[in-house]
Amino acid sequence: MINRDRFPLDPWRLVEAQYSTDDLGAAETIFAVGNGYLGIRGSSEVGGRASEHGTFVNGFHEVYPIQHAEQAFGFAEVGQTIINAPDAKVMRVYVDDEPLALETADLRDYERALDFRTGQLTMSLLWILPSGKEVRVETRRMVSFDERHLALASVRVTVLNADAAVTISCQVINRQDRDSEYGVAQAENGFDPRKADQFSERVLQPSESWHDGLRTALSYKVTNSGMTLGVIADHRIETENHYDARTVVEPDLAKSVFRVRASAGVPTQVTKYFSYHTGDDVAPRELLNRGRRTVDRALALGEEKILERQARWCEAYWKRSDVEIEGQDELQQATRWCLFQIAQASARADELGIPAKGVSGSGYGGHYFWDTECYVVPFLAYTSPQWARNALRMRYLMLPAARRRAKQMHEAGALFPWRTINGEEASAYYAAGTAQYHINADVTFALGKYVRAADDTDFLHREGADIAVETARLWATLGFWRFGTNGQAETFHIHGVTGPDEYTTVVNDNLYTNVMARNNLRYAVSTVRHMAEHASADYDRLCTRLGLHPAEIEAWEAAADAMHIPYSDDLGIHPQDAVFLEKEVWDVANTPDDQHPLLLHFHPLVIYRYQVLKQPDVVLALFLQGNHFSAEEKLADFEYYDPLTTGDSTLSSVVQTVLAAEVGYSDLALEYFKQAAFVDLANLHSNTSDGVHVASAAGVWTGLVSGFGGMRDHAGHLSFDPRLPADWSGIRFALQWQGVQLHVTIKQDSIAIEAETDKRVDFSVRGEHHWLTGGSVTVPLDDSAPRIPGRPTLRKYANERREDGSRLSASIPDAEIRRGAHPGIEDLT
Repeated sequence: MINRDRFPLDPWRLVEAQYSTDDLGAAETIFAVGNGYLGIRGSSEVGGRASEHGTFVNGFHEVYPIQHAEQAFGFAEVGQTIINAPDAKVMRVYVDDEPLALETADLRDYERALDFRTGQLTMSLLWILPSGKEVRVETRRMVSFDERHLALASVRVTVLNADAAVTISCQVINRQDRDSEYGVAQAENGFDPRKADQFSERVLQPSESWHDGLRTALSYKVTNSGMTLGVIADHRIETENHYDARTVVEPDLAKSVFRVRASAGVPTQVTKYFSYHTGDDVAPRELLNRGRRTVDRALALGEEKILERQARWCEAYWKRSDVEIEGQDELQQATRWCLFQIAQASARADELGIPAKGVSGSGYGGHYFWDTECYVVPFLAYTSPQWARNALRMRYLMLPAARRRAKQMHEAGALFPWRTINGEEASAYYAAGTAQYHINADVTFALGKYVRAADDTDFLHREGADIAVETARLWATLGFWRFGTNGQAETFHIHGVTGPDEYTTVVNDNLYTNVMARNNLRYAVSTVRHMAEHASADYDRLCTRLGLHPAEIEAWEAAADAMHIPYSDDLGIHPQDAVFLEKEVWDVANTPDDQHPLLLHFHPLVIYRYQVLKQPDVVLALFLQGNHFSAEEKLADFEYYDPLTTGDSTLSSVVQTVLAAEVGYSDLALEYFKQAAFVDLANLHSNTSDGVHVASAAGVWTGLVSGFGGMRDHAGHLSFDPRLPADWSGIRFALQWQGVQLHVTIKQDSIAIEAETDKRVDFSVRGEHHWLTGGSVTVPLDDSAPRIPGRPTLRKYANERREDGSRLSASIPDAEIRRGAHPGIEDLT
């Protein structure tokens, strides 16, 4: 999927051996560096074109009024979007006053590399000037995992064969309101709902700015949100050449310029230490004072020590997070790139959310979605549980806003926003936004996942239980009872919601929503009852804090037990919702490639009339709540919904990998896994320029560990049912389970689990119970796991009929194709 002449294979680095401007945006994303708080895109610091010179600080945003064509009560009123923070990485290079511009320069020996083990982005090139002078340029960039607010960049310039005048212009530029030291920012054109909103008016209002020697400072207040930011940059030069330096500071530009009389073969290196601090209601001067201290500590350590600390941090991360795939070098590199992206998106988010694009781009406006809870938190819970706890605390801190939103929607409890930065709902399109009430169940699902994996009852009792209770309260009022002929309540239903599949909106009894709401209710019941029995003081405080009454708990349990789970006896599958099977079937297999994603080529009403999926709604429920479905049900559901899934969402291939492996479509599982692994590295959705698909990256770990490794932890019981692809020799991965570091090795004929401590760990392998207290256990595997060739098609339903007796057929919503034609499913491949 990747041009290996340009991107040679290296299992621990992403390497670019040939410079190209063909895909600047995508390259800037895949070579971005970040730590979850601060992110810097991979555009060049020394000079050249860029798609987006992006520098992003998690949560640093502007707000704006949402303009609805027709206003209605309860619509989201204030939009939020991440801001392009001042760009401090710039270190432009001139030789004899000729600027280095990568797109036109005569470059030799070019290499750019993102090293996953050191957490650094480096570049080295040989620049041949028209005069014949040969110049070696080497750069280094990193955003510190150890120091949350710190970044470092350096450039080393050596004129190899002559003396020359070398200038290094180090800048901090407010790119939100201007493109460069000369230009003005230009808004992008074109429709794509996945991109961030643009502003025509000034966003960053200058506050204090100054310089002290080679140290520069800029600070701002955001026009409408009122957030503040301070950035400090300081510089150190190392050279035996003669040089002078001057510094100029303007409200939107700070420059420290080094003019060097370079002798042949004598290098000059400039290192820049820079720090970002932001606040909601903090004076800019206070932020600059914090930045001073950050940079002072960095200068005291020096570049070498900072880089050593970064490498040690990465070493510890890989020890607990790496997944080794034997003999699959391309997938190994892609997997490690994905796992490194999760660290860059979440490691130092520190109770902020984890944006859908991390801090690698402005896509989706820097918003937090359900992606975090269903895809990212599970990975974090098993590898870096503190980060999972931090992500969940973000939701806890959002409870006041979520309570206000629930009240506005005439529900009890709390309703988390579908997309947000500051805790308020920012989705302008309610049908695919607010209607996705499943966000509540997803948050509680992630809470339960973390608490089970980390055994963190302290967090659960003090804060997590509030999430469980308030989300359960919403389901109790959002749903309603249907009564039988005897007047007794029989089934509990939830109407007017949208599931994860955004190609089907505002429906009744969405299966995913009902299944996850049931889990939410039961988790709240079990949590509160366990606290009442085993932590009475915490329980009393919870009841006082939330006004909780025992009658509520009984009502939640009754609703969960009576939750309606749709099922079609005629087709032998679970309908996605109450009327999904009544719709016409979209012929996904024969839809032209240039009409994907459908959301960019068809009006929503056209899409909503069909059985067609942006992502596999039911299949996701089968994975997350798999202990509530039989093997036969999973196979039947997967085979029905897989041909209807467009894959227009990058989350599709992740869950399809897991279920395909579980039900026996081994080759198909591997195909989906490759799509997930390369979604950004190969730019498979043509929008990598907007930022990394963080949830998909986390899903790569899920595909390996839960898909091919068969790991589950339903009801708190750790289990394995490995399903390796036929040509794989083995995989190895680590898990943290209830305070014990486990190392799992899976071969085609065995699974071995090793524990680092002597605390007892119970688990099962294909239904057989095992345990260990330190040491290791090896369990042999037979070849009884099913292997189904090919992929499901709709042909098996060619003679099937709906409950109303009508025959299933499939088509594409194109008037010219459909005119006078009535194809049946048996005609489809």
